[in-house]
Amino acid sequence: MSTNWIEKAQRLGDGSIGGAMDHPSVPGRVVWHTTESGTGDDAFTAVAAHLVRVAAEPHLLYDPTTDRLGQFGPLNQSARALRNDGSTRSNRVGKVCIQIEVLGRAGKPFTKTWKPGPNYRAMMAAIRSWKIPDTFPAGRLATSGADATNRPRAVWMSKGGHYGHANIPGNDHWDPGDIDRSALFEAAPVGKPGGTAPAKAVVDLSNLIAAARRDPGLPQGGKTHKADVLVVEKALVAEGLLPSQWADGSFGTRTVAAYAALQRRYGYSGGDANGIPGQTTLRKLGREHGFTVKA
Repeated sequence: MSTNWIEKAQRLGDGSIGGAMDHPSVPGRVVWHTTESGTGDDAFTAVAAHLVRVAAEPHLLYDPTTDRLGQFGPLNQSARALRNDGSTRSNRVGKVCIQIEVLGRAGKPFTKTWKPGPNYRAMMAAIRSWKIPDTFPAGRLATSGADATNRPRAVWMSKGGHYGHANIPGNDHWDPGDIDRSALFEAAPVGKPGGTAPAKAVVDLSNLIAAARRDPGLPQGGKTHKADVLVVEKALVAEGLLPSQWADGSFGTRTVAAYAALQRRYGYSGGDANGIPGQTTLRKLGREHGFTVKA
């Protein structure tokens, strides 16, 4: 059964923040924000009051340093934390559009210092009760206010999963910053407490290595382990590293170059960024895009 009110959450405001969703047939999603404030109980109280005062309430307010969780309104109705995208009411896109304001600043990613506890796990269980997958379909988040963030309208209007405020068309904020996306899911293992996540695709690392090493000089379209390669290519597209027309199930020149760029993004260089998938980078990519790895 889908959760509307999280039992462990403190009730904030009058409980009425929005209304029915405009696109209930579109898969559910989550949007992560940061409050650009301090943390702790005083900040929690002040920010909650401010959001009510300016009528910009999300569904949830979370303090990553104390594990304090508050809820302004039911998850099955809209919130007020996003700007409209032209005539599209962004707050009302999806079966649900669960918005979370995290105390902290985009310039200091909260996953580097947070202390997630039972309230965080209860929040993630509620999110998963809506069958929202543990993925970021729009790919990477912004690393600074000057970063040109990917805001794919077609993805936003069709794909369920997790998004940063920086991914939403019609909006110009860059929060929540360069948080560790995979850490969001690892901090709340499925089943602790409750909730289930959709089944994940399984990618065979040996198939990818064989495909990538067959002949990296071949043009895209060569015969490879297509199903495994497609999963990875779609993740690279979402990361903004591979044009969508080259996600064709072959690990050719462009996919090798895109994977090498991913390796560099993850901090590798030289021969460690050669475009051939390895366990560490592939597992990290899988955690962020909803697939698991068979080594």
